[in-house]
Amino acid sequence: MTTKPQLSFWQIWNMCFGFLGIQFGFALQNANVSRIFQTLGASVDEIPALWIAAPLTGLIVQPIVGYLSDRTWTGLGRRRPYFLVGAVLATLALCAMPNSPTLWIAAGLLWVLDASINISMEPFRAFVGDQLPTKQRASGFAMQSFFIGVGSVIASLLPWFLAQVGVGNTAGPGEVPDTVRYAFYFGGAVLMLSVGWTIVRTREYPPEVLRAHDTLQRAPQRTLDHARARRNGAVWLLLGAAGAYVVTHYNLDRQLYVLAGLAAGYGLALLVVTLMRRDSAFAHIISDMHDMPAEMRRLAVVQFFSWFALFGMWIYTTGAVTGVHYGTSDTGSALYNEGANWVGVLFAAYNGFAALAAVVIPWMVRRIGLRMSHLVNVWLGGLGLISFLFIRDPHWLLLSMVGVGFAWASILSLPYALLADSVPAEKMGVFMGIFNFFIVIPQLVAASLLGFLLKTFFGGQPIQALTIGAVSLFVAGLCVLRVQDPRAATVATSH
Repeated sequence: MTTKPQLSFWQIWNMCFGFLGIQFGFALQNANVSRIFQTLGASVDEIPALWIAAPLTGLIVQPIVGYLSDRTWTGLGRRRPYFLVGAVLATLALCAMPNSPTLWIAAGLLWVLDASINISMEPFRAFVGDQLPTKQRASGFAMQSFFIGVGSVIASLLPWFLAQVGVGNTAGPGEVPDTVRYAFYFGGAVLMLSVGWTIVRTREYPPEVLRAHDTLQRAPQRTLDHARARRNGAVWLLLGAAGAYVVTHYNLDRQLYVLAGLAAGYGLALLVVTLMRRDSAFAHIISDMHDMPAEMRRLAVVQFFSWFALFGMWIYTTGAVTGVHYGTSDTGSALYNEGANWVGVLFAAYNGFAALAAVVIPWMVRRIGLRMSHLVNVWLGGLGLISFLFIRDPHWLLLSMVGVGFAWASILSLPYALLADSVPAEKMGVFMGIFNFFIVIPQLVAASLLGFLLKTFFGGQPIQALTIGAVSLFVAGLCVLRVQDPRAATVATSH
């Protein structure tokens, strides 16, 4: 057989159900970690740097887990062992995070939490590519988006809901309110149970069956040119060092060190790989990164602008809404905590709209194709973010979240559907992990650059980060037009 058999609705449901818990953890993190940091004494200017842990762990963990899972086969399968390990570690981190006694411990736990969630999440993307035929992949990734939306709605609403039923929403100086603490405990339980459901209720194709189903023409992997890698590595390392010198010499925003570190880190990686065996895991990952298919490179640009916008929204919405719509920056005040809870409601709303959008997106794809569907959706997200500038009643911000929800559902599904049709089955995991670079790098750039831009050009106003995010989503929509829709190309060839 050269085509995988189609799966039933409930089979796809079971294989994606674990994403309910994974996104439960991410949603609690996204909606509450800035609040925890500020409660423990972090200033608004310091928050982006503290958030660096989240994308950096993804940058390191996902390609490694993808590479390893491509080469794993156990009694539990290929991807499912990683689901289990990541879920156990993430559950423990969720229970510990709201009990952090100091800011540095909370920052360290964010590293642990994000790394653990990434261990589970990365194989879930490859899992859909492994199990589903091409015609069902958009539906599979849309189902993941549905569970992401449902999980995020409940998780984001939890502190607000707990406050409504009488749980304490304020605490002493440097203490996290019980609403947040109990929400994290509940989230850990949901994550473990939902991932466990997928592990128990699914099966995986063994490697030889995947190879038999794989019809993608694959060129042999080129050997990395070590001489060229050394030259490029030296150049990038020098650029990073020069950037760090400029930041120090001119006393620029210290968060710009992240940009310098990115350049230096890439250069160092290229130099290190030339000293390693050509068959080492690290050498394979770097070689695969340089061997990315052309469509994957084009998608990388789309992902960069999309995730730059999302990261800015996650880290600055609390400051924007509490400062502009509630008129306070006093983290100990009841008004600030009311506004912070409302941000949780807004995040729940966009995830709820994303769950609904996930139902609509497969229909959109059938009508106008993958590319145009993604363009429409991310532009709706851009309109939603820019509307924060003009809306003053916080309740009307729910309307803004409709556009953000459509963009979020699309970003979580359509680029992966395009990618899965462009990479070989035997390397689905590692290419999904490498693709994560272009989710992580824009987040690191945002963490480094947004604070500097806001202080330099926008008077330190967090709401302007949302305006920058809107522009970034409009650019992402334009860039997706450069990506070929494999389904359209197949139809054209068949005619």
